[in-house]
Amino acid sequence: MPRAKSRTNPASKKDDAMTCVRSYARQEFRAVAGGEDNGDGEDDGIRSITGHPAVFNSPADIGGWFEETIDPGAFDDCDLTDVLLFTNHRDMKIPLARSRRNNGSSTMTLTVDDIGLKMDADLDVENNQEARALYSAIKRGDMDGMSFCFRVREQKWENLDTDYPTRRITKIAKVYEVSAVNEPAYEDTDISARDKAALESARKDVETARSQSLESEKELEVYRLKNKIMANA
Repeated sequence: MPRAKSRTNPASKKDDAMTCVRSYARQEFRAVAGGEDNGDGEDDGIRSITGHPAVFNSPADIGGWFEETIDPGAFDDCDLTDVLLFTNHRDMKIPLARSRRNNGSSTMTLTVDDIGLKMDADLDVENNQEARALYSAIKRGDMDGMSFCFRVREQKWENLDTDYPTRRITKIAKVYEVSAVNEPAYEDTDISARDKAALESARKDVETARSQSLESEKELEVYRLKNKIMANA
């Protein structure tokens, strides 16, 4: 009998420094009141939630190593063909909703607005106990954070000569999944101090960026020196 393939969270790949998980608290994340009539006067058991798993120009402190923002336009040409919705990134469970090219049969749609990446999802609260619990938690205000797992395509580093540089994510290649989270790190911080692996990854990101910046400066200095020698020859 062939073995079923398990789905691995892309953010768990240690050799992939461009795949990230980011969380945002205190954004609009709410349950949409009411159900839908299925034609015979009865509730169809579907409830909707809406929120922003990604927010433009919202500074996030990455473990005290650097500040990070997502530029407007970062989702232009982003791969949103297959994105799943989970609770707290528990991606080994059955997804609560799924967007397949945002087509009519999808139970979740993703759009880009002035705030960031917007999610609208329909939860089957009648047949899915976890969906029912999630809807209740959002409606009560017990769960008010969102998070998403994505891959960076392009980035720009600023202030690398300081102790606290800034990384601007200018292009996102793909979004893998979005999650409702009850612990979106700190209110204005992205990485929990308990997450040692994430802190180490943040440190390496800064060191790599600084190293590349120094190499570029050295190459530029060599180029300038050569031009100066040639001009004086």
